[in-house]
Amino acid sequence: MSTIKLIIFDLDGTLIDSLDDLTEAVNRMRSSFGLDPLDREAVRGMVGQGARNLVERALPGAPDADIEQGLSLFLAYNEEHIADRTVPYHGVRETLELLSPRGFTSVVVSNKNEALCRKVLELLHLDGFFTGIYGADSLPARKPSPEPLRHVMRVCGCSADETIMVGDSINDVAAGVAAGVLTIGCSYGYGEPTELDGATIRIREFAELLALPLLAVEPPVGS
Repeated sequence: MSTIKLIIFDLDGTLIDSLDDLTEAVNRMRSSFGLDPLDREAVRGMVGQGARNLVERALPGAPDADIEQGLSLFLAYNEEHIADRTVPYHGVRETLELLSPRGFTSVVVSNKNEALCRKVLELLHLDGFFTGIYGADSLPARKPSPEPLRHVMRVCGCSADETIMVGDSINDVAAGVAAGVLTIGCSYGYGEPTELDGATIRIREFAELLALPLLAVEPPVGS
């Protein structure tokens, strides 16, 4: 029998593909400074460390005042258009539906601001699967620090041996390893393959979680 009780999920690049909406928000922000648009792949390499870091990378060499203005513009546009083209990755909803009745506690820990996490999950009708949703501004530290994961474990009353971290980037893997939990790297997400080198397990599709013995979930009939 599996001893896993708690599953901590990253959001962008793990549960949802939000890159088109993030790219549009970045380019709307850049246009206000007279800068040319960036393509999807360029923005993909900038995400994962929170909105401010994304804006700083999208406005290289910009003074602090421009970073502050750019951050405000980016967040405002992203909030208003947060789910225009954002979708759950293939198999996410179906997998969460199968995991839910098995008694696992599922929590989201993201480097996106909490309000935006909650909004996009609500709009995509995924919020009901999670007992907790934590963003970059929810706690004093954010990934790759292990502290958000340790906080969630304390709140849920689970040990490191009873917890897994599922994410697509080096931030998720580093946080999971430092927290002493089993880490599952999602190779379909935004991170480069080398970012998942420290992961215990890699999956190519979200639904592969169902085949992991540690989660003890039978595959759906006909799969």
